[in-house]
Amino acid sequence: MAEAERPSALRHPAAAPLAVFVAGAAGSAYLYGTDPHQSGRLLPQCPFRLVTGLLCPACGGTRMVYDLMHGHFAQAWLDNRVLLLASPFALALLARWAWEGLRGRSWRPTLSGRGIGVILGVAVAWTVVRNVF
Repeated sequence: MAEAERPSALRHPAAAPLAVFVAGAAGSAYLYGTDPHQSGRLLPQCPFRLVTGLLCPACGGTRMVYDLMHGHFAQAWLDNRVLLLASPFALALLARWAWEGLRGRSWRPTLSGRGIGVILGVAVAWTVVRNVF
């Protein structure tokens, strides 16, 4: 097969999910030793919170992951309840994406308009609830 005809490794269906896995593993390794509950740590700031002063639907996610990695499940629940409940679904989607990629197939989840509406509605409701109460 000529060089121009050979498919690029970056175009392989497993390349993107594997890159996400490597980036997640690297971020997790750094986060494991960096307590986000303490100030002065080199961790990303929430742009929504910087601009508005309000908590976004994902605020507390970094602290939640840190607490989960250290076995502090009750504290993870307090950090971000909705994100904690949604995490298994997100992990299942990532696992399916990686599985299909490793089998040489591209996979992209699809959501109906109703599904998108539910996700956006939950995010907006969670944002309001956590900033009002």
